[in-house]
Amino acid sequence: MADATRRGCQMFEIRNLLLNSLRPAAQEFIAKRLVTRRIEAGEMIYEDGAPFTHAVFPHVGRLSLMAVMDSGRSVEKTSIGNEGFLGFALVLGGGNAISRSIVRVPGYASWLAITDLDEAIAEFECVTQAMLRYAKALIVQLMESVACNSLHTSDQRVARWLLHALDSVPGNSLEVTQQAIAESLGFRRATVNQICTMLQDKSVMDYSRGSVVVRDRPALEAQACECYGRIRRSSLAGAPMPIASRSFVAS
Repeated sequence: MADATRRGCQMFEIRNLLLNSLRPAAQEFIAKRLVTRRIEAGEMIYEDGAPFTHAVFPHVGRLSLMAVMDSGRSVEKTSIGNEGFLGFALVLGGGNAISRSIVRVPGYASWLAITDLDEAIAEFECVTQAMLRYAKALIVQLMESVACNSLHTSDQRVARWLLHALDSVPGNSLEVTQQAIAESLGFRRATVNQICTMLQDKSVMDYSRGSVVVRDRPALEAQACECYGRIRRSSLAGAPMPIASRSFVAS
């Protein structure tokens, strides 16, 4: 991320792959209408059933879409990083959030008002095409997650979750707690602690006070199930090469 200060405004680099895949004219149209700010771990973006007012495009960081049961238990339905956006129901004509969306990995994201999104879709065919590509990738992610949750072990699933989170940030470090990982995967915190300790003992990663540093990514990928690779490939498949990275001033 390229941070700079200019006239009291924060500069952010556009890292969202969906936005970066758009044609320059569409990018210019959308960039002028984005409101961009930092997102913090644990921050609620939308409550389940809340009306959508904006689509949210993460650049750095990851959002969890949570299913919350009447018993109070919860588990992650899916997650969104810089490969996509929150609010796909808007494209399908829905007006309300169908999940509780929470920031799991902090970073920064852009908000785009519904009216501006509708105008961009109507004016630029590339916006519709990009969203359809993301829709396909999201369906693959949801289907793979169902299989993964049924067939794969807890250590494989933790490794997969960490890899997806790592893909959402620059570098090899994450700000995430074991409790947040446990809540996302529906595990007890003690289970996640045991797995993190095992990975640390194997020198795959270091963990300390909510900070994860991955030392050996190939080893972490070997620990994960094949679902990670399938989801990752589907997220990148068919996407045009992004234009050169640009920066914009947050509104």
